[in-house]
Amino acid sequence: MDKKLVRRFIIIGVLLLAIVLLMLLSNHPQTVEKFYSEGFYPWVCRILHPVLNLFPFSVGDVIYILVVGYFLYAAVQIVRLSLKRQWRRLINIFVGLAIGVEAAILIFYVFWGMNYFRPSMDEQLHLLDTSYTTQQLADVSERMIDSANISRMRLTGADTTQINDTIYSRAIAAINALSKDSANFRTYSPAIKPSLITPLLNYLTTSGYYNPFTTEAQLNYQVPLFERPITVCHELSHQTGWGAEDEASFAGFLAAIGSKDRLLRYSAWQMAMDECMHALRYRDTAENNRLKRKIAAIVRYDIRNQRRYWLSFHGKLGRMSGAFYDDFLKVNNQPHGLDTYNQMVLLLVAWEKSRSQSTADSLKSGALSR
Repeated sequence: MDKKLVRRFIIIGVLLLAIVLLMLLSNHPQTVEKFYSEGFYPWVCRILHPVLNLFPFSVGDVIYILVVGYFLYAAVQIVRLSLKRQWRRLINIFVGLAIGVEAAILIFYVFWGMNYFRPSMDEQLHLLDTSYTTQQLADVSERMIDSANISRMRLTGADTTQINDTIYSRAIAAINALSKDSANFRTYSPAIKPSLITPLLNYLTTSGYYNPFTTEAQLNYQVPLFERPITVCHELSHQTGWGAEDEASFAGFLAAIGSKDRLLRYSAWQMAMDECMHALRYRDTAENNRLKRKIAAIVRYDIRNQRRYWLSFHGKLGRMSGAFYDDFLKVNNQPHGLDTYNQMVLLLVAWEKSRSQSTADSLKSGALSR
């Protein structure tokens, strides 16, 4: 075995050891929070965000395209070398691919992925009672419906014709405001970019995604208008350091409803309503059907348009990518896989209970003072 190949095998071993050592921290969320999420990761953001924000396009998209191109080239080379029985060159290709994959895994966790193992959002926001009864879920669902109906009625023609740049800037402002209000949502030069691979994202049934290698947030800029604002807030919440999908959704929701932008608020309330009604359907179909009749006709129209849009791209590619992402989430501390998106309801109901309790305590305190 030549010295060059030996060195490459040593690199494989070193990279594997580094990954294993890093993964040992995954069982110590407080350590991850202190030294990574609040220590190292903010510096990654401070360095990468201002630099990558100079590019009007997604650098991460370009990297992904190049990587896919290289894998296709490598596949052709593997077939060609196998037919020619050039085993030494074939081994070199496989060793190179192994080094590349290990390096990618290490970069993923160092640049962002360790956020998957920080203490949960319900713990950090003191939303400790995340269980709920069917009646509590129904009550919260009804409040989400009322909020969606009211916010939809307040939309004007100017709101419903916002260009994407306006949606981006107002979502970023909402995330920045949330960051100032709470240390749990610190952000550093947040930005969102239209994805270069938007046509592919449609067939993957993906409205946006976060690139952990470049810490860039991307939007599928062709999705229906009312989905775009809350999707931007969701992806920007990943950028603030929330890895779990339900937690990013809830952080985005909090940012959006705190905004003065009417389109952003409606997008958030509609998403929350949809999540609650989805959960209620599995618990009490009759109650779900009763509450459906309370959804305003214009809101139902918006939802139908969104569903028609996604159904037009439904196919095997989306199912395959969904299966892959489901496994990816399970490996990264989200045992519910894709269902983690729907786990936002737990945080939402706990937040509503917390708000109700705070209101009750305030009223009780006022009564006692009188």
